Amino acid sequence: MTLDWIYNPLAALNSHAKEQGLDRQGQLTKPLGSLGSLEAMAVRLCAMQGVSKPSVDKAQVVVFAGDHGVAAEKVSAFPQVVTAEMVKNFSRGGAAICALARQNNAQFEVVNLGTVVNLPAMEHVIDNTIMEGTSNFSEQAAMTQAQLSQAMAAGRAAVDRAAAKNVTLFIGGDMGIANTSAATALAVWATKQSVASLVGPGTGLDAQGVSHKGQVIEAALAKHAAAMTSPEDALRYVGGLEIAALTGAYIRAAQVGIAILVDGFITTSAAIMAAKIQPQIVDWMFFAHASAEPGHQTMMASLGADTILDLGMRLGEGSGAGVALSILKSACVTHNEMATFAEASVSEKSA
Repeated sequence: MTLDWIYNPLAALNSHAKEQGLDRQGQLTKPLGSLGSLEAMAVRLCAMQGVSKPSVDKAQVVVFAGDHGVAAEKVSAFPQVVTAEMVKNFSRGGAAICALARQNNAQFEVVNLGTVVNLPAMEHVIDNTIMEGTSNFSEQAAMTQAQLSQAMAAGRAAVDRAAAKNVTLFIGGDMGIANTSAATALAVWATKQSVASLVGPGTGLDAQGVSHKGQVIEAALAKHAAAMTSPEDALRYVGGLEIAALTGAYIRAAQVGIAILVDGFITTSAAIMAAKIQPQIVDWMFFAHASAEPGHQTMMASLGADTILDLGMRLGEGSGAGVALSILKSACVTHNEMATFAEASVSEKSA
């Protein structure tokens, strides 16, 4: 299995549909620009979907789960068994993202890429186990080239399943104790910013814990620096199975022309890696919310993008995207269902 597919061209945005969207916004019964960012979101969706009236009513949420060997370095406030326990919770529909998916009538699935605890077959969970969590990147590469290829292919397969159902929006979520360490390491590599500016408390570390976590990441990046010469290398050496799968999923979504809603800190690290591989991919992305993780602002600045919401959230799972989906729906419904000046017999702005 090779990674050649990640460099295949992305779908082209539809400039004609974008112009139609802009034209419609100019005819709706409101001063142009008065719905702020909702107008821009609707027009971007027109370009992505090639239509004059876009929709995100058929959304797919996929939570990618995987354990991290670096958890052995005490970089998380929670024990590693929580990853598997949360996969069970997802299956039962008890997590925040499950509730938000139900609220939005979004389709939901979990892809298990490998936990330290063996899990039985469960409803809504696709077993795509590659290894029992990554290796400890403090000591060696997190995964082999073959394992990286498998993880990214799992993301591609998830998007292909969504595309077969004519999904109009893809949301990726994450679950994996210690994954903020992997995400931070990747963000440091990609942005060339300091570990101190990007590392945060994750699941709730105190100041001493954050300092220790930063030291672990710093040492690992120094250890693997010479080998990390490409985005694929970075993912292989300090990434996570679920982050690699998210990166693959984002690339595939843009290749097949499905709009992407990126969640928070972990998923943004995957978005950054996807953008290192395919720079134009940001044109296919909306960013749901500003994570409370302190490094997220730096990550967003590196992408030159803005978030839809800022609610102080830092849960992961895709939960911030689940909330932002409601905003994208509002952008579509106002764009699609408002009357034009002509339809409503309302006088337009004076010349």
